[in-house]
Amino acid sequence: MSRRLSLTLLPHPLAICRLEAGAQVPGWAIAAPWWSITRTPDELSVVCAEACVPEGVNASRGWTALRFAGPLPLDQTGILSSVTAPLAAARVSVFALATYDTDYVLIPAAQRAVAIDALERAGHHVGSHEYRED
Repeated sequence: MSRRLSLTLLPHPLAICRLEAGAQVPGWAIAAPWWSITRTPDELSVVCAEACVPEGVNASRGWTALRFAGPLPLDQTGILSSVTAPLAAARVSVFALATYDTDYVLIPAAQRAVAIDALERAGHHVGSHEYRED
């Protein structure tokens, strides 16, 4: 593998939620320091702290985020695939997100050890990070 990346494992369990297309962004979705919201004509998708998601919400729980060290130039190619390819080979499911500066890959928390092993064997470095809530 030619591209070696530094990834940070974020500490808080996340949930991926599906709300109806016309739903308002709920307050619980933005209650923690890390969240992402995407609206399409078909749905409102929310990724947020698992602890914030109320019972009864259509959600896939138990995800962990890996943050790519950035900023990453928007015109570079192959960055995401350099991480998703070894994860796919290890049969680890992914949910990808991106911001202007960097990318994130969510993995099932139950597959965390397998994912880290696959990434490190592929030449990536995986560290951990704790949030500061000032």
